[in-house]
Amino acid sequence: MSRWFNTAGPCQADIHYMLSPTSRLPNWDRLLEQRSYFVIHAPRQTGKTTAMLALAEQLTNSGRYTAVMVSAEVGAPFSHDPGAAENAMLGVWRSRAQLHLPEDLHPPVWDEGQPGQRIQAALQSWAQTSPRPLVLFIDEIDCLQDEALISVLRQLRNGYPDRPKNFPLSVGLIGLRDVRDYKVASGGSDRLNTSSPFNIKVRSITLRNFHAIEVEELYQQHTDDTGQVFTTQATQTAFDLTQGQPWLVNALAKEVVEEMVTDINVAITPEHILKAKEILIARQDTHLDSLAEKLREPRVKAILEPMLAGLALGDTPSDDRQYLIDLGLLRRDPQGGLMIANPIYREVIPRVLVEGTQDSLPHISPSWLTKTGELNTDALLQAFLAFWRQHGEPLLGSAVYHEIAPHLVLMAFLHRVVNGAGTLEREYAIGRDRMDLCLRYGFVTLGIELKVWRNKKADPLDEGLSQLDSYLARLGENFGWLVIFDRRSNALPLESRLATQMTTTLQGRSVTVVRA
Repeated sequence: MSRWFNTAGPCQADIHYMLSPTSRLPNWDRLLEQRSYFVIHAPRQTGKTTAMLALAEQLTNSGRYTAVMVSAEVGAPFSHDPGAAENAMLGVWRSRAQLHLPEDLHPPVWDEGQPGQRIQAALQSWAQTSPRPLVLFIDEIDCLQDEALISVLRQLRNGYPDRPKNFPLSVGLIGLRDVRDYKVASGGSDRLNTSSPFNIKVRSITLRNFHAIEVEELYQQHTDDTGQVFTTQATQTAFDLTQGQPWLVNALAKEVVEEMVTDINVAITPEHILKAKEILIARQDTHLDSLAEKLREPRVKAILEPMLAGLALGDTPSDDRQYLIDLGLLRRDPQGGLMIANPIYREVIPRVLVEGTQDSLPHISPSWLTKTGELNTDALLQAFLAFWRQHGEPLLGSAVYHEIAPHLVLMAFLHRVVNGAGTLEREYAIGRDRMDLCLRYGFVTLGIELKVWRNKKADPLDEGLSQLDSYLARLGENFGWLVIFDRRSNALPLESRLATQMTTTLQGRSVTVVRA
């Protein structure tokens, strides 16, 4: 039977290329030996469900445990009715156990019980009748909210001292977030902000991304099955773009081998991976679409907006920063500090933010193209100045992140320029107070440095020239633009300040400075 790269739901070994599902779970055996209750949280589509299904099967097959993974998702519609949530979940839990466990390990007939006590009573009865210690993994736990969530957590906590003979030996809660971020409308907050309803947890662990060697191993499975080779450079490019994020690793390969290079005699190259990256970003598949949905959350915006502007994060709450890490949007740089989790997300985030502004743009005639379809950077500059003079300031209000509104409007304009025939790459990071853009169109590569002149700050010209100098050096180019947006409260009117000048950097590179 053929196998495929999987981008939807848990992996199945007979039809999917997959790595060992439990290899990325740290110290799970120790957690069971210590009869621990714990939390596993990781971003969507990183393999949580696949791993826990495999672990439950492995534990049951060992002959030592009654282990099963169940889901809390069916209780989600009953946030304010714990009794209804319990009935919905217990019905599905019984069905799951009957499907995945031998008959002698099935749960007994559960008593009706009182609302708010049914989960505890059912698990107590099951643990008492099971010939082996009961291990329960509860998936989608953070689908529950409010009274239903608090009720389930408290029932697990109440039964905890009676393990393993009268309650599950070990329970794992599986979701996107750690306990503190479970949604509860109380005290003026929409989060628990505490682990107290589940303070019996020993650890909160996460599922790491693939290492580079694991990406190579996954792609090698396709080569072993079909003979089609992923070159070493292609595999490395895939890892560099994804930083091992499992869905992205699979999605890139799936796009290449199923759509782009269907001839198995053709080797996969870095160029194929890069093209697949552009297709995924433009198409915004479910994974990337769900990522984009998070960008409007106030907690997410409070962190990402200064990052995109290159500003320091200041006194943003540590819980909020950790929340973005848990969502998979950010990661910690080994050298310190936060950064966007991978280059694909780094492209997706500003593209999503610019969509509203881009849709607001008027028709713009491509006056920047020569008769042979090549990019003329002088004509592009004149087109931008005319565009900014007429539409720049009115469009600033359409930007969802006001701190980088000028950046978003400029990027919206440049997206019209590339229009599928070129690419626009971005670099940004905390504390750099800049954004770098690289426009590639045919044989033309244009490096652009964006700076903002803020209140009580000196003219950023000299700093911008120095930063652009180093950026152009990395691009291997000797010409670029430095665009300075004057956002001071006492700035001159746009028609008075909009201007350009030519200058030279300390390293002799030619720069067009745009005052906007």
